[in-house]
Amino acid sequence: MKYVIVILFISAVILICIGYYFKNIGDHLMGDKLVGIGILASSFILMPIFIYHRWKNKKVKDYMLTEENLRKMRDYEKKKEDLK
Repeated sequence: MKYVIVILFISAVILICIGYYFKNIGDHLMGDKLVGIGILASSFILMPIFIYHRWKNKKVKDYMLTEENLRKMRDYEKKKEDLK
């Protein structure tokens, strides 16, 4: 999965760079198409795959502000102040 993400990222960057190259030499239509394809691929293909890869084994409850987590945060702050 990691290699797929890296390959997609490099492909999107190369597409965007080639698109700007084409725009620079005067072929604006082809350059705009390549830049658009690169940005669409990075936002609609690369980003969801990356988000899935990073969150697949995480517990969402650990990142939510539940009463238990708020209590842990308060206890941590009290310990920190007591040490000073």
